[in-house]
Amino acid sequence: MIITDTALLKRQAEGRPIRVGMVGAGFMGRGLANHIVNTVPGMLLVAVANRTLANAERAYTEAGATPVRVSTGSEVDAAIAAGTPAVLEDAFELLKAEQIDCIVDVTGAVEFGARVTVTAIERGLPVVTMNAELDGTVGPLLAQRAREAGVILTGVDGDQPGVQGNLIRFVKSLGVTPLVSGNIKGLQDEYRNPTTQKGFAEKWGQDPYMVTSFADGTKVSFEEAIVANAHGFTVPKRGMFGRDHHGHVDELTEMYDLDQLRELGGIVDYVVGAQPGPGIYVLGTHDDPKQRHYLELYKLGKGPLYSFYTPYHLCHFEVPNTVARAVDFADAALTPPGGPRVDVVAGVKQDLKAGHTVDGLGGYDTYGLAESTPVTRAEGLLPMGVAEGCVLLRDVKKDEVLTYADVTLPPGRLIDELRAEQEKLFPNSG
Repeated sequence: MIITDTALLKRQAEGRPIRVGMVGAGFMGRGLANHIVNTVPGMLLVAVANRTLANAERAYTEAGATPVRVSTGSEVDAAIAAGTPAVLEDAFELLKAEQIDCIVDVTGAVEFGARVTVTAIERGLPVVTMNAELDGTVGPLLAQRAREAGVILTGVDGDQPGVQGNLIRFVKSLGVTPLVSGNIKGLQDEYRNPTTQKGFAEKWGQDPYMVTSFADGTKVSFEEAIVANAHGFTVPKRGMFGRDHHGHVDELTEMYDLDQLRELGGIVDYVVGAQPGPGIYVLGTHDDPKQRHYLELYKLGKGPLYSFYTPYHLCHFEVPNTVARAVDFADAALTPPGGPRVDVVAGVKQDLKAGHTVDGLGGYDTYGLAESTPVTRAEGLLPMGVAEGCVLLRDVKKDEVLTYADVTLPPGRLIDELRAEQEKLFPNSG
């Protein structure tokens, strides 16, 4: 959305930058901090909240800035007034600051992210979220709450779901009906764990659990679920097709059944090994034979499916575009307009015994699988976003999919309340 660069330059010239507060200061947060501080006109990263204060400070110092430690929302406001970036441990104090224009969630934590997002919406702040795990669990409910509050809740440009959302909108603008929206992956192995991914994580300075969630299919499942929920798609089967294909992404047009795609109303999917990667693709059709003639002339082939793709996704580099879209144009890069259509459910990586407490996302115990919401509800399947901390009531075998009947939920969690509220609000979803 190129118009955002003009809007930000105008803000820069007028001395009224968008003031961003960030929650989370991990690998992606540090990259975003460096980008905003050094290369984005018309925008300031005014405060970072992180439970480990040294990591929040690191986000600024690596960007060449010197932050001040604060403890309260009023102290955040005072630092902003003084032109000094602030760091603090308490995200909820950050949300009390009056001089914040937008909050960016870079945590990836479901329960904590839910509390931050709910509080921000109640506070009336736009929320730009890189927390696909939360979005894929209760995103439709949170989006509805945001609409009722008159604020924007959006996923981000740069992450693959946001890039898919942009491309879907572009394809629709051509009069093409998108029928497949997918992710190009380099690796998929449900049984990867933090031990197998330790070396890669250390090489790139990332968290091994987060890296594992990319490798074991959990992340792509959440990403495609939120695309499906935002654009009315579903999955063709549990886990999606997920083909191995090492040719060009254009060749995928021959691998889908057009009648099935039309009957389903469009699907989300992923492919492993296709080129050019690691990007995204959208396959669509055009009902007008005159326009199909033009599309063939323009080298998109004979149809009936046409291939569109973006050969990269630049993660944190594109997040400021989303912030500007949300604050200046009330436009969401990706947000569900209604009830859920696809959930992410918890498959089991290894045999587990009754009494075992399930570990977190990208761990040793579970991997995520995209499943249609009607099936998830009919079978009582356990969402991946609520699986952490659950205690098993029976022995389970590798590759089983957990159900609510298999576990005891931890007490007092907001995410469980939100999940129940979402099902009540959207009883006929999917």
